[in-house]
Amino acid sequence: MKQKEILLNMKENKEIIEIDDHGFTGNIESPLRADAFDIDDEIKIELIEKHFKEIMLILGLDLSDDSLKGTPHRVAKMYVKEIFRGLNPLNKPKAKLFENKYQYKQMLVEKNISFFSNCEHHFVPIIGRAHLAYISNGKVVGLSKLNRIVRYYAARPQVQERMTVQIANELKEVLKTDDVAVLIEADHLCVASRGIQDITSKTVTSEYSGKFIDQKTREEFLKYVQMG
Repeated sequence: MKQKEILLNMKENKEIIEIDDHGFTGNIESPLRADAFDIDDEIKIELIEKHFKEIMLILGLDLSDDSLKGTPHRVAKMYVKEIFRGLNPLNKPKAKLFENKYQYKQMLVEKNISFFSNCEHHFVPIIGRAHLAYISNGKVVGLSKLNRIVRYYAARPQVQERMTVQIANELKEVLKTDDVAVLIEADHLCVASRGIQDITSKTVTSEYSGKFIDQKTREEFLKYVQMG
């Protein structure tokens, strides 16, 4: 599909999605257009740079200033290559499984995984920590892959509820087990820096499945999260 046709489709697509009070549609997939990857990253950067430049001009900024003239390109490159790279499935981390040679049958907890995301309603940062746990079903995964999965789903415009479920589902798929727990706590700058401007509140979401639905197992996980 040619670039001009893609841009035309983008203008014509005005589908409205119903959302609840928290902005969550109930669909765990990030809302992407069918032609989201019909143009390559370099063209996306070029187009975003052009439109962000227009935004800056409308705001009255002087783009001839040394500090500002490179900003449209910097923002465009940052959007595509960094903070929204998780939109592209080609960037999904590949998780290699290993045999559970030690026959470890208790839960494994990886906590305090830092992440940065962006609220899809205002495009301002979400800064948080994720706590993950699973009980092996005969296979284990390298610890760094747990961090990479969190950061992959964080690197897109997000809603925290959706992100929590996405991470849990990915863990279940990768580990071939339903015994998975995800707990996320985050600061939303759409709450802290605008609107109500509350800098002390945090948003907490969780997803439990398999053995973690059992209250005793869940309490054990929460105890480990609170340690230290």
